[in-house]
Formats: sequence, C-alpha cells, structure tokens
Amino acid sequence: MRRGRTLILVLLIIIIGLVVGFVAINQFLTAQQPEDTGPVYVDVYYAAQNIAQGATITEDVLATLRVPQENLVAVMFTPDELPLLVGKVSRFPLDQGVVITEAMVSDASSAVPVSGPEWASLIPPGMTAMSIPTDRLSVSGYAVNDGAHVNINACLLFVDVDPSFQTILPNLTAIVTGTGLGNVQRQGDTATGFTTEGLPILSLGVAAADSAQGRLELDPSLQQPFYVIPAEAQRPRMVCQMLLQDVVVLKLGNFPLVPAVITPEQQQDPNAQPAAPVAPDIVTLVVSPQDSITLSYLVYSNAKLMLTLRNPSDQARVASEASTLQFLLSQYNIPVPAKLPYAMQPALTALISPVLPNDAPVEPEQ
Repeated sequence: MRRGRTLILVLLIIIIGLVVGFVAINQFLTAQQPEDTGPVYVDVYYAAQNIAQGATITEDVLATLRVPQENLVAVMFTPDELPLLVGKVSRFPLDQGVVITEAMVSDASSAVPVSGPEWASLIPPGMTAMSIPTDRLSVSGYAVNDGAHVNINACLLFVDVDPSFQTILPNLTAIVTGTGLGNVQRQGDTATGFTTEGLPILSLGVAAADSAQGRLELDPSLQQPFYVIPAEAQRPRMVCQMLLQDVVVLKLGNFPLVPAVITPEQQQDPNAQPAAPVAPDIVTLVVSPQDSITLSYLVYSNAKLMLTLRNPSDQARVASEASTLQFLLSQYNIPVPAKLPYAMQPALTALISPVLPNDAPVEPEQ
C-alpha cells in the first residue's frame, strides 16, 4: 500500500518536471527568435524641383523619399552618398519628382558644355523639330499639349490647269486678226476684225474677247448647236488624307526667349494673379527630316493641317483611305438628291448653324 503511494508520487513529480521543462524550453526558444519588425526602408534622393540641363546639383534642389530596401538600386544615391552627388551637373533636364541616378549626373570637370537650347536634348537622334501654324480646332480644342502623340491629317484643293500656261482652266478666248491681205479694223484701241482692202499685213493682231473658253453643245429639241461658256470660275476639288502617325508634340506654343525669373516679391505674395494665358497659334513636332520637308511644302502650299490626339501607348499603324466627295457618297451610302418639281422655301444656299441662347455674341469687324 505504501509502495503504491510512493510510485504515484514519483510519477506526479516526473510529470510536473516534464511540463515545467517544456514551458521553460519553449520560452527560451521564443526569446532567441528575432522579432518581425516589417520591411526596412532606405532614404534616396530625388529632384525637389526642375533641374535644367548642365545645372550644378546642390542640397537645395534635392529631397529624400523612403523606399523599401529590396527596391533599392545600386545607382541610386542614399544619404551616406550625398557627398558623391553634390557638386555634379545634370546631363539632361530633370523634372521635379524624378529619382536621381548615376546616369543622370556627371562630374563638372568631365561634363561636355551643352550647345544650343536645353530642349534640343529632348529630340531623339535622327529626328528634327519643326513648327507649324495651328488654331484651337486643329489641336483638338487644346487637348493636344506638350508630349502628346498625334496623327496629322492634311486637306488640299485641286484644280485643272493648262499644261503650258499653268493657269486655271478654262482659258480666256481672243480673236486673231490680220490673217492675209487687208487692214485691221479697230474701234478705239480694240481690234474688231479686218478687211481685204489695203496692203499685205506682215504681222498679226489679237483682239481680246475676255470670255472663258467654252464648248459646242447640240440642243436635242431645236437640233441647233449652242456655244456654252462656264457661269463661274472652276470649283476646286478637295481631298483629305492622314499623312503622319504617332508624331510626338515637343511644345504647344512659343518657346521662351528669356528664361522666366521669379522675384522674391512674387514668391511671398500668395494673392498675385497669374497672367492670362495666350492662345497658342503654333505647335512644334518631332518628325523625321523627310517628313519635315513634306510639312514645309504643305505649309507653304496653303494646305490645312489638323492634329488628332491618340493614346501614347498605342503603337499601331492604320492604313487609311483618302476622303473625297466620291468616297463619301460611296462609303457612307449618301444618295444624290433628285431634282423634284417642288422645293423648300426660303431657298437654302448655305448651311448656317443655329444661334443658341448661351452663345457669346460676336462683334463684326470694323
């Protein structure tokens, strides 16, 4: 009996010892494990303001931001590497907020002086920048702006010309006089014909009729020929086509002739009213040298150019068809109105936009 109690007591002591030992070992192992403090962040330098090409990097134009250590790249500058960054010069213009890397700066002693304007470095090699006139409609209501990707449409007018004279048809007619023997009949300073009387005429005379060249047409009812002349000048024929695709806009408007300088008074005055923006009438495009020649020809040939905005990530090219009157009628199934024995009154000779109550009144030119 006593031996059984002793055995039970020994088992209880062993079990309690095992439990105490397990708890002590678990706490010891837990204390040895490092605490999970989350990701480690590192400070890197970025441009706190716009830095011009060739400008010296100082602490005033720098600021730091925190990035996870796993995202840190060796070409970035950390606070420990600040002496390596200060005193260098920028190789090209740096926009505000851009993280500065080693490829963006160089030593002042080895920096090559930049000739020309700073925006010339924005033009890729093999390309050129060219300006063309524009207006609000041509740039999609000013939706086209600096850095936009656009397509360029061109509309031209064509007329028939005389191959020799290079003048618009029809030609003006005249009366040739003085063929053969006789005298030239004149009425004032104008030659009206000739007579067979008189001495031989060794030279010809021309009497201008000042009428357009026409053609003979046979009237089916009278069976008589009529000489028909045009009632108005030749109407030009218009054609529109997309010439260039995915063209980059370097700048909308004029480039500054003098760098803008902000005075301390303007910086301290929060109520200073900015100057009213001037509507741009010119746009500079980045095109190939051959395309710049084409645009020069179109500008001086009085062609109408329009820029259509596109998604900058869209790299597709579209094969388009030129739009003419014949194309519109056939492509969109537009019928030519039939000649009816009745018409609308009053007569419509032009399309006039309706006047709406909210339209701003336009003062006529003086």
